[in-house]
Amino acid sequence: MKLGYFTMPLHPPGSEWSNTLQKDLQQILFLDELGYDEAWIGEHFTAEWENIPAPDQFIAMALALTNNIKLGTGVTCMPNHNPFMIAHRIAQLDNLAKGRFQWGIGSGGFPGDFTVFGIDPSKGEHREITKKALDVILKIWEDPTPGQYKIGNWQFEIPVPNDNYGLRFHCTPYQKPHPPIAVAGVSQKSDTLTLAGQRGYIPMSINIVPFNTLGSHWQAVEEGAKSTNVLADRNKWRIARDVFVAETDEEARKYAKEGVLKRDYEKYFFQNMKQNKVFDLIKNNPDMSDNDVSIDYLIDNVWIVGSVETVIRKIEKLFHLVGGFGAMLIMGHEWLPEEKWKSCLELMAKEVVPALQKKGI
Repeated sequence: MKLGYFTMPLHPPGSEWSNTLQKDLQQILFLDELGYDEAWIGEHFTAEWENIPAPDQFIAMALALTNNIKLGTGVTCMPNHNPFMIAHRIAQLDNLAKGRFQWGIGSGGFPGDFTVFGIDPSKGEHREITKKALDVILKIWEDPTPGQYKIGNWQFEIPVPNDNYGLRFHCTPYQKPHPPIAVAGVSQKSDTLTLAGQRGYIPMSINIVPFNTLGSHWQAVEEGAKSTNVLADRNKWRIARDVFVAETDEEARKYAKEGVLKRDYEKYFFQNMKQNKVFDLIKNNPDMSDNDVSIDYLIDNVWIVGSVETVIRKIEKLFHLVGGFGAMLIMGHEWLPEEKWKSCLELMAKEVVPALQKKGI
């Protein structure tokens, strides 16, 4: 099992933006020093809590300051961008990274962003645009046929080449035929995870779903793979979890119940999910009332919290429950208090993962 990081990031409204960007960047540098394998950076325009609208710019800076960690968009929300522009920005970023870039794609999910870009999610058009935009980008990287292209609200024209002065579409990725592509899923039997299986992409399970939902995610991947005769590779599967490790179970639960995990869920995730009528996703039983989704419930059914020994046991149990996966992505939060979070991430890298690997996980 590899160890990674997934950060939206998360900062309370009113936070000083330049300061939060520097804090997020320092997190990536620390993870690189600890030997984390990868980190994914989210994209949001109108979510004040999740305040990075241009993950590619953030990644470009992080690449220059790190040595080994792979960096990825988590995700590029395809309906938000002209595909011609994205084809260039991702290809350029991949050339800067020289093998340290992974391209997460998605259809978006934040209501304000849909409003900005004129997307009606009730019609499912964001998913249709995402698939069409991805296919067009992959096509023009391979064969940039001149002509008019229109996807959703976006349109562009690839001009006829002119070799007299070097006019042509010419920006292609460093990794061939393209950087590794990842897609994220939330709901049971997720359509996006089915697509990951069909095309051999990296499937990613998001942090908010309980343990008993995760098995259905892999079923979706396998069903997609079977439909196109692709081998479903569990080593590609990333599972994102909110994690807090401390010296004792009591200390870990204390910081989970009183710190930023509690803050971010009660003040952001819960409010967001209720507003968008998807709060049931976090429940391990559809008959649960909303009031039953407490911090204690999250610690026992969604998060991974405890001492080193407890966290090893919980991850081992999860690994066998779902049949195996390739990487755990720890969710990003503000590191408050900083020394406790740094200790948590160091314990994961130096004690938890080595112990699991000795067990064949």
